[in-house]
Amino acid sequence: MIETGTLADYLDELLDTERIPDYPGAVNGLQLTNKSPIRKIAAAVDFSSRTIESAIREGANLLLVHHGMFWGGVRPITGSHFRRLQSLIQNDVAVYSSHLPLDCHSIFGNNVLLSSELGLTPEGEFAHFKTISIGVRGHTNIPTLELVERASRFASLHGGQVVVSGVTESAVTKSWAICTGAGASSETLEEATAAGVDTLIVGEGSHWTAVEAQELGLTIIYAGHYATETLGVRALAEHLAERFSIDWFPVHAPTGL
Repeated sequence: MIETGTLADYLDELLDTERIPDYPGAVNGLQLTNKSPIRKIAAAVDFSSRTIESAIREGANLLLVHHGMFWGGVRPITGSHFRRLQSLIQNDVAVYSSHLPLDCHSIFGNNVLLSSELGLTPEGEFAHFKTISIGVRGHTNIPTLELVERASRFASLHGGQVVVSGVTESAVTKSWAICTGAGASSETLEEATAAGVDTLIVGEGSHWTAVEAQELGLTIIYAGHYATETLGVRALAEHLAERFSIDWFPVHAPTGL
């Protein structure tokens, strides 16, 4: 077993946590410590009562998540917020969260792993944010509906459902880009258009992005926010389990989005 602080330091270095910029609510790194060495890891997309209960039930004392304890911003520790914290402390469960550092990682990143799941090979960066690129892009030559089918099979395995905008039966994907999670935005649509991308694969996006996609002649495959971000935490937990000889398990808690 390994001490929580030592494991957190290892993750911070592996994910380059200090260097990667992020949104204020991300608070990447160790968000809650505990007393005992890590014996089992629960890997989940979201910090929630469901994932905490699963971790406790399975005997895990580290909850590794993509969206952490402070995702909704600073709030009073009352009601459900108090109950979650109480459960963690009473059961000596630590919480480590990694958002954009995990999204953009070259090995354990959600975007790289999703491209592999879809049979695509990244050739370059995509979805620039401050000093980093979150997503990936590349070239292929397959019927777009085949790519939609691949995404549909993937999403269904992770509690999601694909929605597609701007596709025709004869469409062929030659240039693609991926940005998992809330990947459809004015910035990514503009970047995709400038790069000559014809198919954008994301987790979710606002309604207007589907309308704009048709105006731009761009196909957007919305494969689910939750589904597209299941891969990173699981790959990372598996890596930790192998390196430090500890157990891990995936928490399946789809949101429907």
